Amino acid sequence: MNINSDINVLGSLSDFNLIISFLKENIKTSDNKVHEVQQVYSNIKTLKSFKRFKTAINNTLIKFYNPIVESLICKVINTEGISSDSLLVLFWNASINNELLNYLNQQVYFPAFYSGRVTIKTNEVVACLQELKRNEKSMLKWSDSTVNTNASKYLTLLKKFLIMKGRLNKTLERPYLNDKLLIIFVYLLLAIDSSSNLLESKWLNYCFLEKEIFIQRIMQKKFMKYFNLDYTGAKLKIETTVPYEEIYDKLK
Repeated sequence: MNINSDINVLGSLSDFNLIISFLKENIKTSDNKVHEVQQVYSNIKTLKSFKRFKTAINNTLIKFYNPIVESLICKVINTEGISSDSLLVLFWNASINNELLNYLNQQVYFPAFYSGRVTIKTNEVVACLQELKRNEKSMLKWSDSTVNTNASKYLTLLKKFLIMKGRLNKTLERPYLNDKLLIIFVYLLLAIDSSSNLLESKWLNYCFLEKEIFIQRIMQKKFMKYFNLDYTGAKLKIETTVPYEEIYDKLK
């Protein structure tokens, strides 16, 4: 597993509008003068911290699986800015890019969400990270303090994506995918998962719907203009019918 400190860094990011600035500019620039100017207009105090945030944003939030995913996600962010919908899209993209984030989501967040629980305690995330640490060489140098900090920042980051709320005792939100988000989710799912049976996709957890409800929703007649669907009860196959570059505008 490729493990980095991005969860820790992004959990401390106070202004997600910085993401939009990086999308609009040359996000790969290493020019210190450009960084200095950008830092002045951010609320980040030091250039060193600014570079740390920029690296984490570039690696986890605005790196893209492929060009069609990039075209779709950039369209959402550039059109809507930072909104509840775009934050959910960023959560999906971050989970695609960041293996540790996806691991914690699959091991801690979604089991709690789909079992109907109300809260997730920091010590649950700590236990998950400690177990992972036993098998991951890149985590061998993680102290207990590092593990605790990453566990806490993980829950804070989920709060920034609006899928948890609260301060000390964080509780789970129940995101509802409106029709636009549901279609965007389906398109992202098809872009990153080429399996012959989508019912077996680990990414289905990210629709925040029980599998049966997800199927009922996507089989509605109003969605048939966006994709072709073949469902046999045990197998699900979907094919998009609108180019990724155009789908967001069709949904507006």
